[in-house]
Amino acid sequence: MAADRSATAAGPPPVYALHGKAALVIGAAVGIGQAIALEFGRAGAAVVCADVQGDGAAATAEAITRAGGRALARRTDVTRLEDLRADVAAAVEAYGGLDVLMFGAAVREPSATVVDLAEADWNRLMAVNLGGAFLASKAALPAMIARGGGSVIFIASQLGRVGGAARPAYCAAKGALIQLAKAMAIDHATQGIRVNTLSPGPVETERLVHRYGDLATARATHGPRIPIGRLGLPEEIARAALFLASDASSYMTGSDLLVDGGYTAV
Repeated sequence: MAADRSATAAGPPPVYALHGKAALVIGAAVGIGQAIALEFGRAGAAVVCADVQGDGAAATAEAITRAGGRALARRTDVTRLEDLRADVAAAVEAYGGLDVLMFGAAVREPSATVVDLAEADWNRLMAVNLGGAFLASKAALPAMIARGGGSVIFIASQLGRVGGAARPAYCAAKGALIQLAKAMAIDHATQGIRVNTLSPGPVETERLVHRYGDLATARATHGPRIPIGRLGLPEEIARAALFLASDASSYMTGSDLLVDGGYTAV
């Protein structure tokens, strides 16, 4: 049965609400993706939590349901179109359709210049960070169009706008995501599909722990570079994603929402 998208007797839901909507969150096991899945659940969405870390996706879905929301978990390899189509089919079967696609899957890459970066590391990052967004969109858009429209969100980065030392693959993929969203926004506007990117600055996640060894070092390294004077929190990025997913951003497509504490203003 399709989710009820009608207004309540008291009037329409708040524009930041996602009541009656179904969302597929890819990269929902940890970090920013997990925070977004939880935020969508709190806002009333039924959430499909997808991640290559199946146990982590299940834990996120359990947290949503424990709080009174609706969620299910899927172990997903974003380089496999069949996995992504199965995720969409699960959303349609459980919730009647799909309204929001949030893609945040990403792999860690070694710090290296193009001279030293292994081809396998480049190819793997492109296959997941960029190719996964293409495949997820290919899988999700038909269901969203059938639903009458929806919102697609790619997690890009401030490094899609500015360079970073020893990060050529990451910067290239994030910049490409911003351009992919713009092209998709043009192609699918008349079908009611909005496509935007969300570009965080440095955020307190396990990715920074992996790069710097611990959060204290990450804070000491990045904090002074950011005008606001600190790293971002996953919850702050999740609130921006909720804006893009909701009707509050109904006139916004083909845009990159930068949430970086002023990082790129310097």
